[in-house]
Amino acid sequence: MTKYVFVTGGVVSGLGKGIVAASLGRLLKLRGYKVAAQKFDPYMNIDPGTMNPTQHGEVFVTHDGAETDLDLGHYERFIDENLTKFSNLTSGKVYWTVLNKERNGEYLGQTVQIIPHVTNEIKNFIQKNVEATGADVLITEIGGTIGDIESQPFLEAIRQFSLEVGRKNCLFIHVCLVPYISGSDEYKSKPAQHSTKELQAMGISPDIIITRSDEDCGEAIRKKIALFCNVKEDCVIANTTADCLYEVPLLLHKNGLDKVVCRELGLKNKCDLSPWKAMIKDMHSRKGVTEIAIVGKYVSLHDSYISIVESLNHASYACHTNVRIRWVDSEGITAQNVVQTLKGVQGVLVPGGFGNRGIEGMIEACRYARENDIPYFGICLGMQIAVIEFARHVAGIEDATSGEFKRGGSHVIDIMPDQNGKRLGGTMRLGAYPCEIAPNTKMFAAYGVERIEERHRHRYEFNNDFRDALTAAGLVISGASPDGRIVETVEVASHPFFVGVQFHPEFTSRPNRANPIFRDFVAAAKSISR
Repeated sequence: MTKYVFVTGGVVSGLGKGIVAASLGRLLKLRGYKVAAQKFDPYMNIDPGTMNPTQHGEVFVTHDGAETDLDLGHYERFIDENLTKFSNLTSGKVYWTVLNKERNGEYLGQTVQIIPHVTNEIKNFIQKNVEATGADVLITEIGGTIGDIESQPFLEAIRQFSLEVGRKNCLFIHVCLVPYISGSDEYKSKPAQHSTKELQAMGISPDIIITRSDEDCGEAIRKKIALFCNVKEDCVIANTTADCLYEVPLLLHKNGLDKVVCRELGLKNKCDLSPWKAMIKDMHSRKGVTEIAIVGKYVSLHDSYISIVESLNHASYACHTNVRIRWVDSEGITAQNVVQTLKGVQGVLVPGGFGNRGIEGMIEACRYARENDIPYFGICLGMQIAVIEFARHVAGIEDATSGEFKRGGSHVIDIMPDQNGKRLGGTMRLGAYPCEIAPNTKMFAAYGVERIEERHRHRYEFNNDFRDALTAAGLVISGASPDGRIVETVEVASHPFFVGVQFHPEFTSRPNRANPIFRDFVAAAKSISR
């Protein structure tokens, strides 16, 4: 029978519930179990797809095209399993579903209420995830903090669910801050006690409490929390700040997390940590520094590009170099200051984004990289920037632009014809699509195969009306849809590394298996002397 683990958080947000859930998933996978994960988010948006990245960070896209919370990226990178549309549920999606069922008469005239209709919908979503994945263990993170009004239906649903599947098949983990008071030089357990009591008041008694602090709060504090929160002493487990996220599974294993989880759930398999330890060893064996500029419009919040940062880290492990990121706000780049702004970088990466803010700065950064033989990697919008820059300064199309940015000019990038007149929400090309790679290209050198699948999230495409003019000027179409109609990747053959991809390769990169094009980009940047 499937086992269920629910992870909640208390005291403050941002404690790393997602990293705890992802780390536990990796530890259970190393024990030979099939693991799936999901995130319940209490906000009222249907999904994060139309949210500004500076509000909630990156939008992660699953293989089957769901726009989800960034924590799902952590799950995929740690557990190394493709998640699905059943891996992220928001309050907005729950209420939307319930209200549509009411309008369609599916409740046969009943009074629609939080209990049972909303809670039943949440429980059904849990079961659908198990049916879709066939998981031995499903780990569910409840977003927000205990005490939030909007989280209550989710907590009530998992309380009911634990009774329905049986407590021997269900485990509750509560992650709590244990603050350090410098004036008295001591850690305080009271916030964790209060948070746990609030959770217990909702009918959920945590089986395991994870104490979150920068340093170890000490055995005495953990024993006190166990006594006052009614959990076993070895079920109060320290999670201290690690130098790297990927060290957290080893830290939690050392402190006994997977051991007590398996004991409480009746799981028997032994844990083989050797593959993960070997990866961590490679990570610590890196030498030297390679500096990459990320030129974007959301750089004030680094979580907006979290999968890109992690993909650069993965590539750095494979290339045995330390990547240092120079964050560059594209709005501040001009033709006059671009040389000084990017002086000394060994690679330029322009990531995805929407709207026309900061676009001209990105074009200047792209031009600087192309004209000075600095490796350039454009992702989604960054690929479109590469096409616009090449069209303006090489192909002689001086008014080249995108239909997304302005009505006039030559739209070398334009909206897909079947998207005209559609609303923003849910109209993009989303999820995995095939791409045929041309031989003797940087793309083929990276992937080594003729066909790949990568995930997309965009509306605008390379405009084929300008295809002949751009290729005649030297732009290489190195990847396209199987029918050849949609351009997926472009290159400049005479450049050490100038590649733009319409898809998002950062969503498939893993710490023990770097995405090939990220790996080759970092390798090219490493070869550039500073």
